[in-house]
Amino acid sequence: MTERSGAPPGESEPEEAAPPRRRLLFVLVPAAFALLASILAWQLLTGAADKDKLPSALIDKAIPQFKLDPLPGYETGLSNSDIEQGGVSLVNVFASWCGPCRIEHPLLMEISGLNLVPIWGLNYKDQPNDAIRWLEDLDDPYSQIGSDVSGRVGIDWGVYGVPETFVIDGKRRIVYKHIGVLTPIDWKEKIRPLIESLRQ
Repeated sequence: MTERSGAPPGESEPEEAAPPRRRLLFVLVPAAFALLASILAWQLLTGAADKDKLPSALIDKAIPQFKLDPLPGYETGLSNSDIEQGGVSLVNVFASWCGPCRIEHPLLMEISGLNLVPIWGLNYKDQPNDAIRWLEDLDDPYSQIGSDVSGRVGIDWGVYGVPETFVIDGKRRIVYKHIGVLTPIDWKEKIRPLIESLRQ
């Protein structure tokens, strides 16, 4: 008579213990993800990301020559002539499909309300009707907007991605480029002091 191995009648056999390596992965993967998410959140909130590491060949050079069509329902688009006549100003590259653009948008609305400088909008690789819906939902901080559907003008500006914000001086030169989300700290400690010094 053969003996039956296993659990007593009516009890299920205990599950085989997971191998140590698999148990370690179950712990390490979520921990690594949580750490990465925390770092990214901290950078967004504090502006701690070193956004100045990426060089821009256009710093201290004249803005590119361009002319973009308006978004549907807007009377004017955007060209280098508009920016050149605006004096010290900001150029903000945005898109409706850009999640970080939504994060910085309330700050752009706040800056617009200060009437300190014009904010020119470069709508990058976006469907015009999507951009219109986005602006209707979030409101419009821009003095004028150009629709860069192909992304060609963005390339001329040296755009890496969106959002990006450029500071233009009174001599039509790009003097500063901010890559990524514009935070209140960026505005307070970098952008606004630069604008005020250029206006003097």
